[in-house]
Amino acid sequence: MSDFYENVYDVVRQIPVGRVTSYGAIARYLGSPQSSRMVGWAMNNAHNQQPYVPAHRVVNRQGLLTGKVHFGGPDVMQELLESEGIEVVEDQIVDFQKHFWDPLKELPFDETFPTP
Repeated sequence: MSDFYENVYDVVRQIPVGRVTSYGAIARYLGSPQSSRMVGWAMNNAHNQQPYVPAHRVVNRQGLLTGKVHFGGPDVMQELLESEGIEVVEDQIVDFQKHFWDPLKELPFDETFPTP
């Protein structure tokens, strides 16, 4: 597995319960703003990782549950988010900005992250 994936998992593990972030926000934090798709690929592989990676807290930039097909059932991602107090209607987070967690604002910047 790449260092980039490991860095993605490190960021995702820090998303608080009841908050979400986007693929792009993680990519920007890691210093590779054009790598949103790579963040998505990392999330597709997150279910195999230890310690646990709360991949359900990562959505697209509009708050859509674009990765829901990777959770073992069509409603699992939504159910996980709703269990944390996040309302989802038609695969989109209600009040997305209220729940949005920006790692650039919430985490210290680490210049040691390698680019992909």
